[in-house]
Amino acid sequence: MRGAMIYAPGDVRFETVEDAKILKPTDAVIRTAVTCVCGSDLWPYRGAEPIGDPHPMGHEYVGFVEEVGSAVTSVRPGQFVVGSFATSDNTCANCRNGFQSACLRREFMSTCQAEYVRIPDAQGTLVATDEVPDEKFWPGLLAVSDVMGTGWYAAEAAEVGPGSTAVVVGDGAVGLCGVIAAKEMGAERIIAMSRHEPRQKLAREFGATDIVTERGEEGVERIKELTGGIGADSVLECVGTAEAMSQALHSARPGGNVGFVGVPHDVAVDGQELFFSHVGLRGGPAPVRRYLPGLIDRVLTGAIDPGQVFDLTLPLGEVAEGYRAMDERRAVKTLLKP
Repeated sequence: MRGAMIYAPGDVRFETVEDAKILKPTDAVIRTAVTCVCGSDLWPYRGAEPIGDPHPMGHEYVGFVEEVGSAVTSVRPGQFVVGSFATSDNTCANCRNGFQSACLRREFMSTCQAEYVRIPDAQGTLVATDEVPDEKFWPGLLAVSDVMGTGWYAAEAAEVGPGSTAVVVGDGAVGLCGVIAAKEMGAERIIAMSRHEPRQKLAREFGATDIVTERGEEGVERIKELTGGIGADSVLECVGTAEAMSQALHSARPGGNVGFVGVPHDVAVDGQELFFSHVGLRGGPAPVRRYLPGLIDRVLTGAIDPGQVFDLTLPLGEVAEGYRAMDERRAVKTLLKP
């Protein structure tokens, strides 16, 4: 089969790779319907994370079950399935507590920009739809496998609630999905921090009531101005840089909460400052599996349309251009079709 491999910063190639196959009784193999490039894929692409030996890329996927191991009974060949970027058995103590992304058997998916994908712990990781969805829903369901689920977790971790004021730091796909989540959770005011007009437009379509273009201290001051000098009830940090975390923490009111889902890079939180801020802080890899049934239903009923974050569609064979377009901010998120 063919799939994406990263060799060095800026060097992604589409080439023949080892076939996906059943290795354990708990595995499944799916034929990819659509996959994509994630903002977090840009960290190694930009040289911000070590690459080491050439290796496959991709952790977002929806597709058709091709084969299942002998221990898998929850899905069967031919079904359309959605999974999470983090596998889970969905039975261990962490899974039962709702944190499937901390499953004791967890593996992070990393081979999904390919024609076929092996899914470990398929029984607990995959959720099948009742029937094969119309192709118009595929982008939205693909978003659910990571960015929509991650945006949802950011809003939940930040304790967004009815009538609250939420700030979203980051205008990538996760941040935009965080706007959707905040609206679904009843936020009365949603302030999106963005400097890019097309993303601002999409944020407003998703439910943002205000746009703040300033960053750093100026951005924090603007948030304070919009919130009567106090700060926001909830802040969703969807970037992962030190600047974004600082901006998020300083934008929250005393007693407010920050949900951080951007993979941290060079982020350090001052314990003394956090102590006196009275701001709650929670984050980590999103437990997407917990949200899959509800988010799948929201997509298929038309309640939400996170698939709009895909503003560039390419054949899977042009995956390298998908990376370039996102790296150069010519695209929010690239959808790839095998």
